[in-house]
Amino acid sequence: MAGGFAKDGAVQDQIDATIEDAIKRARCQLPQGESLTNCEECDTVIPTARREAIAGVRLCINCQATVDKKQIASSGYNRRGSKDSQLR
Repeated sequence: MAGGFAKDGAVQDQIDATIEDAIKRARCQLPQGESLTNCEECDTVIPTARREAIAGVRLCINCQATVDKKQIASSGYNRRGSKDSQLR
């Protein structure tokens, strides 16, 4: 039940939109094309199993973990705002 000027289900619509945006962003970041044999960053050999499991892989596991940590630190935004802003 939504209150004020918001329609019923507005909060769930916002949650669904946030999840859809995250899925689209993740799919766009998937590697494409042929996998490299050596890492772009450190030139370490990328294991065959990793190249076969992930098409278009360009980084070794260690370099990919570093990139993933940086992306988590700068992840998207919160559309819903804080509860304080909703109470005013």
